[in-house]
Amino acid sequence: MADPFQKYRHKLRCWRNSQRLQKEALHYRKLLKHRGLHIPTEDELSEKYAACYPDITQRVKGKLSILAIYHHYNWENEALLTSLEKFGRVIHYDWFAEFDQQDEKQWHKKNKRLMNNHLIEKVEQWVKKEKIDVIFTYLSGESVYPETVKTIASLGVPIVNLALNDKESFVGKIRNGRAMGARDICRFFHLCWTSTEDALVKYVVEGALPIYLPEGGNPEIHKPYSVDQDIDVSFVGQCYGNRPIIINKLCERGLPVKAYGLNWPGGPLSTDEMVKMYSRSKINLGFGGVVGLNKTFCLKGRDFEIPMSGGFYLTEHNEELEKCFLAGVEIATYQNFDDLVEKIKFYLNNDEERGRIRRKGYETAVRKHTWESRFEKIFSVLGVLVSL
Repeated sequence: MADPFQKYRHKLRCWRNSQRLQKEALHYRKLLKHRGLHIPTEDELSEKYAACYPDITQRVKGKLSILAIYHHYNWENEALLTSLEKFGRVIHYDWFAEFDQQDEKQWHKKNKRLMNNHLIEKVEQWVKKEKIDVIFTYLSGESVYPETVKTIASLGVPIVNLALNDKESFVGKIRNGRAMGARDICRFFHLCWTSTEDALVKYVVEGALPIYLPEGGNPEIHKPYSVDQDIDVSFVGQCYGNRPIIINKLCERGLPVKAYGLNWPGGPLSTDEMVKMYSRSKINLGFGGVVGLNKTFCLKGRDFEIPMSGGFYLTEHNEELEKCFLAGVEIATYQNFDDLVEKIKFYLNNDEERGRIRRKGYETAVRKHTWESRFEKIFSVLGVLVSL
């Protein structure tokens, strides 16, 4: 039997989470002002690294030696590894593959410490033998201890960490007094790359040097396909939060949406199938909300991958996304469910307008929003890449 109070519990949970994040944001803004801190500009970051590493070796693109530390869940190698390889030789350490964490309690009691010790040992070996120019990581407090990052950062090689969910998880869960997000580890990285603009304040207060750059796409993988547009509306992504509710309501309105991904009846798609789906669909639906929060949005990988794949993208209004793409020109956005219904009907009946937006979105994505361009910016700021 369906739980009649489930909707109300969900609303209460969202309200509590929103209140928590609002309190957290206010706390950090007050500390920023009280301490007289400011968010550093890219020029200030570059000047600092030039002073810290006066003898650093700058290399041309394609000649860097890079150590990449991250786990490949389902998208990382296609996006991160292939883009890093544009800059030179890459050594990839997959911490998850080295130490199984299927049992969460066992992971935190035993395997996390073992992995951290092994990680330090391997990085020390690579830095000594391989002459590493830069270390790129995609880590959180869930996987590494602050002292691990501090030890690696002391080896004399610039280290930058990527965080893609600082909207809700800069602090994250607390275990044994430690944050599972970036809060407790961020100050030890030489540069913190966050895809959440309003998290910059938090990084600065915690003593870190942050830079804001959104996600991107890989045009060698996320590219248009010449296929028939045999699907009106599709969504590719996990089934959680309000997504099934919205999609069911659309179907009830006579606007069936084909949904694919974890926990959908259609199941997950391979990378190739997913990218082709973007071309097959007249409208690619997007959700920008953060699960468990009211009116809180963050950038998603699909925000860049769909336009780069030549797909027409219709997603929730998000001010941060609209700094990357012009709404109504390069992508389309909706404000609420009724607006979504109207937009779907309008664009399904206006092929020419839909095509114009799709083409403009593709041009902008390929020109401005590749993972390669993101790494070029990061390595230039760190001073390890020769600026041409």
